Formats: sequence, C-alpha cells, structure tokens
Amino acid sequence: MTTEQLVAQINKKQSFLCIGLDVDLTKIPPQLLETEDPIFEFNKAIIDATHHLAVAYKPNTAFYEAYGIKGWKSLEKTIQYINTHYPEMYTIADAKRGDIGNTSAMYAKAFFEDLGFDSVTVAPYMGKDSVEPFLSFEDKHTIMLALTSNEGAFDFQTKETEGKELYKQVLETSTSWNNASQLMYVVGATKATYFTEIRKIVPDSFLLVPGVGAQGGNLQDVCKYGMNNQVGLLINSSRGIIYASKGTDFAAAAAASALTLQQEMQQILAGRK
Repeated sequence: MTTEQLVAQINKKQSFLCIGLDVDLTKIPPQLLETEDPIFEFNKAIIDATHHLAVAYKPNTAFYEAYGIKGWKSLEKTIQYINTHYPEMYTIADAKRGDIGNTSAMYAKAFFEDLGFDSVTVAPYMGKDSVEPFLSFEDKHTIMLALTSNEGAFDFQTKETEGKELYKQVLETSTSWNNASQLMYVVGATKATYFTEIRKIVPDSFLLVPGVGAQGGNLQDVCKYGMNNQVGLLINSSRGIIYASKGTDFAAAAAASALTLQQEMQQILAGRK
C-alpha cells in the first residue's frame, strides 16, 4: 500500500486508528481455547468487528513467536485473512528487526514477500546498512524506532552528544538514506511534547504512535503537536481495544472501544477544516 492509498483510507473512514493484535492466550475468552487455532479465531473476530473503524492492524510478532510454529501459523493466517477480506487495511509487522545487511534483507523478505505485510518496524542502532535492505522493497514502508514510550527510552534516546539528542540525530541521518521517502517512525504517545521538534526534522513522514490508552498517552496532545497536512499519524491501541471484554461479547466490546477512539479522531479531523 502506498502512502497516498493510506491517506485516502484515513479520509474515507475519518480514522487514523491502528489496532494492535497482541494476543495473549491467558487473556482471551476461555471458550476460544477449545478451537483449533484460538489466536486466529480471536483475531478474526476482532478484525471483522473493527475493520470499518480502523485503517491499520499491527500484530506484535513476539506474541506469535512465543507459541512456536503454531503461533507463526496463526500470524500467517491472520495476515492472509486481512489481505484477502479487507485489502484496504494497512498492515504492520511489529517485529523491531535490524541486523547486518544480508540478514536484514532476509528479514525484509520474510515480512514483505512471504507474509505480505505492508510495513515492518526496525531498530536503527546498527545504522544505514541494517535499514536500507528494508527500504529497497517498492511500495513497502519501514517504520523505524525514533522515540519510544517506555521508561528506558531515556537511557539512550534523549541523551545529548555534541549538543543534540540522539533521537534527533537518528531522524536527521535517516533522511539521507536510499528510499528514505518510504520511512515512517515510531514515536511514543507519552512523549507528546517532543512532536514539535520531531516535525521540524521529518515534517512529511507518517508517525506510528503507540501508548494511547493503557500506557497513558493523550490523543489530543499527540494530534496537537504531531499532525501534519496529510494527518501523518497512525495511533495504535492494543490492550484497550482487544481486551475490552473477556466474555462472549469480546468482539462487540472491542468495536465499542474502537468506535470511541474513531469518533474522537473524526472530531479532530473536522476541527482541521
């Protein structure tokens, strides 16, 4: 999916919501555990109930890898289901990969070609040659960690070297890489006041923003500081939507939670006109 197609979906649905499909078998409705593939059945129900309210889905691969081959099969079935039944949805493999060039090329092949994701998250610590293999795939996006929402983010990301915070150096350096127009960036919602500085460096890029909801991020603040003329934001909510209920009404509860966010987004978008 191209950036233009993503923007078109945002405008059509009046939503820039991304739903994180981070499935923990200890948290899903117990009746699903009796099915052949509980993870896929849970995802399928969530997707069917929320696809009209969101523009993206983001499985965090750790929640699938933790269950071995069965978990990976569930991930494969989930992305195939989205691509087949809801091809307008933008898909993100939240894998946070990044390694030497030939290894990154294999990671990129796994997520872009074999699984069919539109994008994948990567860690930039190893630099240019660990990221550019992902960027070589046409009409695919690479979502690079920039400023995350976890407590440990302050260990490195905001440290200054030569008078400039590391995350700013990462952003600035990445804009010179091959196919940098295919880069997006992860910026945590709990760092809302940093968005002004980030937008000075990457004014036109999409930002994937986790941390709204369960992690305490505020949607209004994120939009105030981070939105650009194409919206330029994908706001992720995982636990607050998919675990809205543990009962038989779990899908309906997820839809209700997603609707609350979508309506807030619609109001924000209306206020920009």
